[in-house]
Amino acid sequence: MLNQERYELILDLINERNTVTVAELSKELDTSESTIRRDLTALDRLGKIRKFFGGATKLNEGFSEDKFTVKESQMHEEKTEIAKYAATLINDNDFVYIDAGTTTSRLVDFITNKTATYVTNGITHGRKLIHRGLNAYIIGGRIKPTTEAIIGAEGIANLKNLNFSKAFIGANGIDLQAGFSTPDIEEALIKQTAIEKSYTSFVLADNSKFRRVFPVTFSNLVKCCIITDSLPDKKFNKETIVKEVSI
Repeated sequence: MLNQERYELILDLINERNTVTVAELSKELDTSESTIRRDLTALDRLGKIRKFFGGATKLNEGFSEDKFTVKESQMHEEKTEIAKYAATLINDNDFVYIDAGTTTSRLVDFITNKTATYVTNGITHGRKLIHRGLNAYIIGGRIKPTTEAIIGAEGIANLKNLNFSKAFIGANGIDLQAGFSTPDIEEALIKQTAIEKSYTSFVLADNSKFRRVFPVTFSNLVKCCIITDSLPDKKFNKETIVKEVSI
């Protein structure tokens, strides 16, 4: 197979799946992994894809982020079912962290446990929590306009003093190689700190988040359980605990 032919096949697979690994390409194209790595390097240099360790992703993945109000209307039914199930995991006297994000915002709508205590870095989340009569705190720091999240060094310092029983985290991308990722470094550090300070962490993510890689990894897969509507690749079950909710 000529280089150009391989390049076209690789680009077709990446456009179809958003993210592919070297091992997957090697198997599907019946080509050695060393050749695939060279191909990915060449395509990256040509500006056709973005290469990362162990694979590649579409060039436009991970560098921009829709506003909170836009993302809130996307995958509405899936996010609702994920949120409903996640709310049932909150027990009496839990100390809960709720990350900024649209699926975690939906979670707040279904929380019924009023003996638990809630901490969030989401402006919308904090407002919802108090309107529902829940015992809630919001961390301090800089507000990121697009996601309405509180980020920065002050927020990280706040979280380091806390010890959560459960954390509910949002993610932009979930990948077997790259783990959980997000576009923003500061927001990634907030998520990473919350996970480190929680006994159990759950990532709430609809099926569109899988096989996508964004610039900053905030956790590997094994550190968090995943709650999703539908798992597109059963290989994720080998890396961590996954709960699929029915739609």
